[in-house]
Amino acid sequence: MAEIIEAEHWIESPTGHLYAKSWTPGALNAGQPVILFHDSLGCVALWKDFPQLLAHSLGRRVIAYDRLGFGRSDARTDLLGQDFIAVESERFVPLLCEQLSVREFIACGHSVGGGMAVETAAKFSRRCNAVITIAAQAFVEENTLKGIRAARQEFASADALARLVRYHGAKRDWVLRAWIETWLAPGFAGWNLDEALERLRCPVLAIHGDRDEYGSLAHPRRIAGGRGSFHILPDTGHSPHREHPALVMKVIENFVAQSKND
Repeated sequence: MAEIIEAEHWIESPTGHLYAKSWTPGALNAGQPVILFHDSLGCVALWKDFPQLLAHSLGRRVIAYDRLGFGRSDARTDLLGQDFIAVESERFVPLLCEQLSVREFIACGHSVGGGMAVETAAKFSRRCNAVITIAAQAFVEENTLKGIRAARQEFASADALARLVRYHGAKRDWVLRAWIETWLAPGFAGWNLDEALERLRCPVLAIHGDRDEYGSLAHPRRIAGGRGSFHILPDTGHSPHREHPALVMKVIENFVAQSKND
């Protein structure tokens, strides 16, 4: 594997510092970097080796960051607003791009991060050259809520909570509440990505597992419908990039190569 240069960054924002990390191939091509958006309980560390593999596979810089309140970024005490997915693209992505000198990019997100990738691509239509979602939700469905209710029971155990401490430290309780209380709130039931999807002007790839416990196949079909393609992985749950990394890497590699040729 070619050398991948890793670097850590701190992004200044009016509400706190964000931790970011980049992976840059030693033999960098001219392609735009990939910005990764993590899931509801995620952070940079929980991407594991996916960013490094992606940087190697695509020959592009890959950037991941901890959203405010997550991972190594500064803590927050406020509850997420019902527009938090769109707000991420409006409030924090511009700061990330400015401070890391990112002009054009590919947006890629897992789970709720996929929704943030879509919102980012819609807002920065002239700068985002492609959007990739992995196990993303496009609307609130009962499957999603059922999965969250089951997870709430799981996180009643000390062992499950200890896993969150490993990645989020003292921010553990806020991270868990931000996920569960936001998604289960009655006022959030009408949320969807429809408006943002209508504003997309770049190629779209939606990757989804056929056994995803947080969303049916209606999600990738809605995300890709009429504007891109979707790829369903058999015998796969909510984390395709961890369950079948080589296959996901190949799907993304083919998509990016095709997008560049279009």
